[in-house]
Amino acid sequence: MFPISPEKEKALKKKLEDLGIFEKDIEESFIRSGGKGGQHVNKVATCVQIRHLPTGTEVKCHKARTQGMNRYYARVLLYEKIESAVKGAESEEAKRIAKIKRQKRKRSKRAKEKMLEEKKHQAVKKAGRSFKPDTEE
Repeated sequence: MFPISPEKEKALKKKLEDLGIFEKDIEESFIRSGGKGGQHVNKVATCVQIRHLPTGTEVKCHKARTQGMNRYYARVLLYEKIESAVKGAESEEAKRIAKIKRQKRKRSKRAKEKMLEEKKHQAVKKAGRSFKPDTEE
C-alpha cells in the first residue's frame, strides 16, 4: 500500500487499530501541493488530506515528493493527533512538549548563581594559562 517496508506498514496498522482508527473510517483526498520539490510536485496531486469521520479530525500532509509517502505520513500524523486527544497528558507528544518546557524554564536563583560562579572560576583558570612575556628590560 505504501512505499515503505512491510514491517513499518504493519506497525502503523496495529497502532491505528489499537486506537480504534480503521481504513473504512478514513476519507482521503488529494490536492496539488506547491512549494519546494520542482515542477513535478506542482503538476501532480501529491498533497494528501485525510479525515477521520467518527472524530472529525482532519490532517493535511505534503512532507514528501511522492503521494504514497505522504499517505503514510498523513496516517502517522492522524494517529498522533487522535492519540493526544484521547490519552491527553500521557501521550508521547505531551511528554515531549513537557520536557521542552522544563528545559526552557527559568533557572532558580541559586542554580543561576552556581552556574555563574563556575563560569568565573573557569575564566580565571583560562586567564592563568596565557603567556605574558616580560616587557621590561
